[in-house]
Amino acid sequence: MRLINHIKQHRARLDLTQEDLALRVGVRRQTILAVEKGKYVPSALLAFQLARALGMEVTGLFELDTEGECDD
Repeated sequence: MRLINHIKQHRARLDLTQEDLALRVGVRRQTILAVEKGKYVPSALLAFQLARALGMEVTGLFELDTEGECDD
């Protein structure tokens, strides 16, 4: 199971750089890069801050990929 995000697409839609978005939510540019690449799973608070900064709902920005998951 993994968390998929659409931050890069929505950031581009608003013509924001990673630095711009980082400043809006109070993190470093490297954090935005890591989240976009799926290397870092943001806290719930950061996920909500990112969604708000991009004018979205959290559920539109993040989705859970359960493909390949088995039911035990």
